Amino acid sequence: MTPDPRFHQAPRGPFTVAEIAQACGASIGEGRGTHRRLAGVAPLQNAGPDDVSFFDNPRYLSALAETRAGAVILPSKHANRVPAGTVPLVAAAPHLAWAKTVALFFPPVTPEPGIHPTAVVAGTALLGPRVRIEAGAVIGERAAVGAGSVIGANAVIGPGVVLGRDCRIGPGASIVCTIAGDRLVVHAGVRIGQDGFGFASGPEGHVPIPQLGRVLIGDDVEIGANTTIDRGSLTDTVIGSGTRMDNLVQIGHNVRLGRGCIIVAQVGIAGSAVVEDGAVVAGQAGIAGHLTIGRGARIGAQSGVMTDIPPGETWVGSPARPAVQTMRAFAALERLARQGR
Repeated sequence: MTPDPRFHQAPRGPFTVAEIAQACGASIGEGRGTHRRLAGVAPLQNAGPDDVSFFDNPRYLSALAETRAGAVILPSKHANRVPAGTVPLVAAAPHLAWAKTVALFFPPVTPEPGIHPTAVVAGTALLGPRVRIEAGAVIGERAAVGAGSVIGANAVIGPGVVLGRDCRIGPGASIVCTIAGDRLVVHAGVRIGQDGFGFASGPEGHVPIPQLGRVLIGDDVEIGANTTIDRGSLTDTVIGSGTRMDNLVQIGHNVRLGRGCIIVAQVGIAGSAVVEDGAVVAGQAGIAGHLTIGRGARIGAQSGVMTDIPPGETWVGSPARPAVQTMRAFAALERLARQGR
């Protein structure tokens, strides 16, 4: 499979099987062709003799048996299922090896630096070397954009915002009241640093509370399209290094996300919640305010979290409870339903 050249660069290569194995940390099946040259990557069903493919799910055993791929990255327990004409590349972590292989053929593109004539850059803004500012983008007063960063079309970098080196800010995104580290990736339509949802209710109605905090973002963070991250009220909203957010996530004011968290699409995290290092929050889950989600905890899809979760535990359901308890409750309800028939 060749990616559409209208949207993607041509692959590098070809590379020998030995070069691919070295790049992705895989071992080559005994007696197979280490010098075979491969020119691209493709899924099992579409791969041809010049492609590398990937297998890590038993659901696709039939596709593995029928693949025409030149090589397949896979776990050792399935290496004997590879067709005779295909080289097995055995990896302890196949998905990680696949990511490295795709990056070998399609390394990140380095955009041409420059400032589009329709961009608006304040006179007091600081731009590092090799920065690219695309059409219609706005860089506010005293903002700083680090070396090698790209600001997409119609994006807004507000006054005083600091972005580190090699950041990628997608089209139409807006960032205010934020200090970010290196290699931040912000996809299209993201909103960072706007007012949090803070007000006091009284006889005269809902009185806004000024939101005086910031958003602090570590290194190597990725934020999916149309996600929103509110700035803090009196303290800061913090996003730890290495965290990944999917599209359409809502992060409330004063939330603190640790290092390496995974936040999946349509998750909502209410104000002042703490999500510790390495926690995973699955799609459409909601976390109430002022809670603590422990280090390495896992929250299932569509869960409603209304109490603290200890480190390392898996909770599911609404209201969320430890997964074993929830599954037992579901089983008990099913037994009762059958008895009532």
